Amino acid sequence: MDLKKLRYFITVAEELHFNRAAKKLNMTQPPLSQQIQGLEEELGVKLFERTKRQVRLTSAGAIFLEESRNMVSQLERSIKMTQLAYQGKKGQLSIAFVDSAVGGMMVNVLKEYRKRFPDVQLTLSEMTSAQQLKALHAGKIDVGFLRLLDPSKHITTRLYTNESLVAVLPELHPLAVHPTVSLHALANEPFILSPHHMGASFHDLIIDFCRQHGFQPHIVQEAVQMYTIVNLVAADIGISIVPSSVSVFQRSDIVFRSFNEVTPRVPLYAAWKTDRSEIVLTQFLEVVEETANSQTS
Repeated sequence: MDLKKLRYFITVAEELHFNRAAKKLNMTQPPLSQQIQGLEEELGVKLFERTKRQVRLTSAGAIFLEESRNMVSQLERSIKMTQLAYQGKKGQLSIAFVDSAVGGMMVNVLKEYRKRFPDVQLTLSEMTSAQQLKALHAGKIDVGFLRLLDPSKHITTRLYTNESLVAVLPELHPLAVHPTVSLHALANEPFILSPHHMGASFHDLIIDFCRQHGFQPHIVQEAVQMYTIVNLVAADIGISIVPSSVSVFQRSDIVFRSFNEVTPRVPLYAAWKTDRSEIVLTQFLEVVEETANSQTS
């Protein structure tokens, strides 16, 4: 059934006058009458009672008016939703991130994207870098923020941030009174680190950093999540070394201190499947790029 015919019918039914309806539709009365007659023939139903003095809806016409309004409204909504989806203003986006990426620019990216595209439904998941790579390959997430490069040609990565390392100490630790610390001063401290199997790249980076300065860290506790590591430091289980962005997990009973030594950098990448080209993902990545550029310039 022609949408135009439905609109003609609705206008005549609302005006109950063919001449007025024709003027409202910017057409002449004879073609409008022909359209309504054609609609009645198509339906096999008389929609209007016509006399020289008045036009009125039949009982069947009254029901068809209500249904026609619903159909036109639903179709117009469907068209609008389709157009918004095509423009990247409607849809879904699944985002994963390592817990240490929550602060800083990540928050700004999400705020800016939400401001520009409020009708896109975001699904946020906290995952380790290894878990994200598996999820990306499986198509379970659209984009990840992780600390590992994937050698596969199927995953595209873009450097997002490149952070320094900082020490996390209990507030009452003797070194906490200093604005910065030397890595050498931590040689005999009990360490809390993420386990090797959950993030070999970052784990090895910390180990290598300590070895380059003459000692092997004594690991007394392992924890996967950065905020768990911070809480264990607060419990005086040990000290730790974390990316600088983890300092967003502030507590009154811990301190973060920069190192006197030059630290290795800790990259954070945005990653997505190379063959993905959905407009929602493209526009999200543009916000990521703009936010990163604005905060590093």
